[in-house]
Amino acid sequence: MARQYWKPSNLLNPLPVVLVTSLDSKGNANVMTAAWAGTICSDPVMISVSIRKERYSHSLIKESGEFVVCLTTRKLAKVTDYVGVKSGRDIDKFQLEKDLKLTKIPSQVVKAPSIQESPVCLECKVKQILELGSHDMFIGEVVGTNIDDQYLDENNHLDLKKADLITYSHGQYYTLDKVIGKFGFSVQKKKRSKHK
Repeated sequence: MARQYWKPSNLLNPLPVVLVTSLDSKGNANVMTAAWAGTICSDPVMISVSIRKERYSHSLIKESGEFVVCLTTRKLAKVTDYVGVKSGRDIDKFQLEKDLKLTKIPSQVVKAPSIQESPVCLECKVKQILELGSHDMFIGEVVGTNIDDQYLDENNHLDLKKADLITYSHGQYYTLDKVIGKFGFSVQKKKRSKHK
């Protein structure tokens, strides 16, 4: 089989697309869209989000030392895109048109707001900023998690299948498809059928 060899490329895809909120020194909230975000540690719980230096949110997060990462859904796809292409320097992204509504709600631990319409919001305190080149990576410790009750099942377990989360890949938004396995399914023993 033939293969092609390209120059270095950002082809680690698809990526989670998230909404990142922050707060300026006067208490004004902003939200941006980010696709370069990920889990980096489980104890303590830490995530990262990489943001270009010229983005408005970059300065807000660097100054305040906190941010909130909010998961986004198919229902929020249009507003997710909109707040990613418009700057908070020019508009209040929480005062948009009716079909682009995002509602800020108080977070429990940090001052940056959470988003009512998001199924899960991760409240973060900045632990480190890595200057990498075009982007700086904000490493945040998750200090609080708030979850919309409608995504909990009868046993109070989180069921994100209900949320209809979206991902991002090379300029395109995608929905997640059906579950094809769970952790450890490749080594799980098959149940024997009982014959009478």
